[in-house]
Amino acid sequence: MRRSRGQPERSIAGFTLIELLVAIVVMSMLALLSWRSIDGMVRTQALTQERADTLLRMQAALGQWVADLDAVVDTKELRPLAFDGNMLRMTRRDATETGLVSPGIRVVAWTRLTGVAAEQVGPGSGQWVRWQSAPVRRRDELARAWQRAEQWRAGGGQAPSAESGDSRVVLIGVEQWQLFFHRGQTWGNPLSAVGNEGEQPAASSQDIPNGVRLVLELPVHAGLSGSVVRDWVRPTLEAGL
Repeated sequence: MRRSRGQPERSIAGFTLIELLVAIVVMSMLALLSWRSIDGMVRTQALTQERADTLLRMQAALGQWVADLDAVVDTKELRPLAFDGNMLRMTRRDATETGLVSPGIRVVAWTRLTGVAAEQVGPGSGQWVRWQSAPVRRRDELARAWQRAEQWRAGGGQAPSAESGDSRVVLIGVEQWQLFFHRGQTWGNPLSAVGNEGEQPAASSQDIPNGVRLVLELPVHAGLSGSVVRDWVRPTLEAGL
């Protein structure tokens, strides 16, 4: 395009190399700050989700724990609650039992195992695991189910075969767990006579305790950490006992 005669010539302005480099540095810093902000948000969201998942699993596990204790029944054949320091075995009514229908009694075992579903928690931590037998109706079936629970724990807590009718579920990661029974007027270790001085040996070996205190130590690398204490009180406990 020709410039008209008498029209001043316009100069074409541009960026110098220094200005261009400064602009690139500024944009790089802005991009880096944005990436760090997004990365922090993603990490926070992942941590929040991990804690929420752990909390839901814990609530489900403790809900099942209370349901089992609420349904404990004394068969007069075995101790309704038997804790050996590692595993708690109990006899309970079937969850589907009604006033008209009773599938039978189930043997339930709770224990801490290592090497089971380790992907849910970090290495070196154990898992709180629940095992239950198929419903039983006869004395010999009850005795065998009681023994199978011990064999299952001794065998490493592997998933039972489908033919047996037994089942196992891995609940939450725990470093350790403790139980205390409330008999008489105090809490005591179920493996110790301390706290059970006022009980007759024959009765204390069969009666369901007034309460059960569960203490779980959660791994530090889990979504939640620290101690969890859950007290259960026998539903039929009378006031003043």
